[in-house]
Parts: sequence; structure tokens; C-alpha cells
Amino acid sequence: MLQMRPGCECCDKDLPPDSDEAWICSFECTFCSDCAQGKLGGVCPNCGGDFARRPTRAARLLGKYPASTERVFNPGGCGRGDAA
Repeated sequence: MLQMRPGCECCDKDLPPDSDEAWICSFECTFCSDCAQGKLGGVCPNCGGDFARRPTRAARLLGKYPASTERVFNPGGCGRGDAA
């Protein structure tokens, strides 16, 4: 099950579970559309992988399967070429 992290790692924009602006890599690093497609050029700064749109979670399932409340915010590491 996806963690559905609540915000962009780059700019800290809120990304609720029903957001169609959330993008993730295969490690679930989470970014907003502006950062993922613009600033980062479609490449995850953490792993070097590409992004896919994060699926939304139906509101009726959030009670049983809540989204994560863990925010990851790393504005210093969200530039291109910082991949480990």
C-alpha cells in the first residue's frame, strides 16, 4: 500500500490523498507537479529514477487505510544532479 505522503519534498506544498498533482518515484519520494516536471526535469533527486503520477485514494477508504502524516521536506536536496 502506498504511503501517500502529505507534501512535496522540494517546496512543501500540501498533497492530500486525492491530489492529482502528486508525483512519486519507485521509492515513493513525493513531489508536486511543478517541482517534479519543472525544477527536477522528471528525475528524482534522491534515486535518479523517473516519476509517475501518484494514484489517488478513494475517500471511503481513508478511514481504514489512512494516508501517511510523515512529511519529508528537503529543500536543500531538491536540485537536479543531487542523486545519491
